[in-house]
Amino acid sequence: MKKTNDSPVVIARHIPEKTRLLLWVRAGGRCEFDGCNDYLFEHHVTLDNVNLADVAHVVAFKSEGPRGAEDRPEDIHDIANLMLLCLRCHKLIDDSVAGERFTVATLRQFKSDHEERILRLTELKPDRKTFVLQMLGRIGNQTASIPRVDIFDAVAPRYPAPKGCIIDLTTLTDGSDAYYELATGKISKAVTSIYEPSMDSEIPHHLSVFALAPMPLLFFLGRQLSNKTPTDLYQRHRDSQTWAWKTDGEPAIYDVNEIQKGDNPTNVAIVLSLSAALDIRALPVHGDRSYTIYKLTLKNQVPSPLFLRQRQDLEAFRTEYHKLMALILRDHGNIPSVDVFPAVPAPIAVLAGFEVFPKVSPTLRIFDNDKSRGGWVHVLDIG
Repeated sequence: MKKTNDSPVVIARHIPEKTRLLLWVRAGGRCEFDGCNDYLFEHHVTLDNVNLADVAHVVAFKSEGPRGAEDRPEDIHDIANLMLLCLRCHKLIDDSVAGERFTVATLRQFKSDHEERILRLTELKPDRKTFVLQMLGRIGNQTASIPRVDIFDAVAPRYPAPKGCIIDLTTLTDGSDAYYELATGKISKAVTSIYEPSMDSEIPHHLSVFALAPMPLLFFLGRQLSNKTPTDLYQRHRDSQTWAWKTDGEPAIYDVNEIQKGDNPTNVAIVLSLSAALDIRALPVHGDRSYTIYKLTLKNQVPSPLFLRQRQDLEAFRTEYHKLMALILRDHGNIPSVDVFPAVPAPIAVLAGFEVFPKVSPTLRIFDNDKSRGGWVHVLDIG
């Protein structure tokens, strides 16, 4: 109880209904204990509508209760001091032994994180839905998965549609011609199914692409995507291992140079030296005087896997890439093909394949630097 100058004031244990309602709304009807998130208004077996929620005090109602002596608020029933919990989690935090791990600061952080997430998710509108396409393949001997929480963070303020598509290439053995035949067939079939409506699906109005696979397959994936559907591409950042585009850092500036002039206008090669500085002397077209070689690289910056940080860096590449292709068209005419030697981040490879225009762009002959096969080898044609 509280004391005044006249008489003691008894604090009622009853929490005002308005406060309870506001807490239920802020918690989204789910347990606020970090990692639980149980829905508290439906029985998990019978699915009956029932209130299974406990309203718990962060600082206990009584000073002798769990965390009761810590930083007691003026109003013990203030919503800032209340959490919505399931029965099990409420029992856990108040247990005399296990509860010692759950301090006031810890529980306040649980509450804050949960309610911020609920607010962010409930702000989303139906028209912000995006269809998530993942493509995962072996790169060397390594495979990777993409945590769903990373996808949610990356596409916000959009949100993933209930159904997505995962093109799993990790079971295929890298390197052989048969590998690329099987992989491209699997990619083509999966992407085609995305754009063809069926009884239980519809054509997506927006697409979000997360891809980790050998370079030639990234180009191929880009070529399969439809330019009639708005599409966002995402990058895994090596420094943070996250997928959301960053908002800091200097923007990337690209530079195009003709590094070798050939005497046959139909023989053209493009070197995309962005995530690594390619040794021009190692390319099979180097020294072949019939080839004109163009190099697209970074200006005033050493090529590195870390350079692609912001969404506008990707858009700037798109602009520079179009300028390069227009330059080739102007100086070489409608040539049938261009040899491409790429060292680029995954979304740039997908974008370069995406920007191939039928009947206008030359076929891209994609080379891969495969040490097991003696260096740069022609792998795929993208046209």
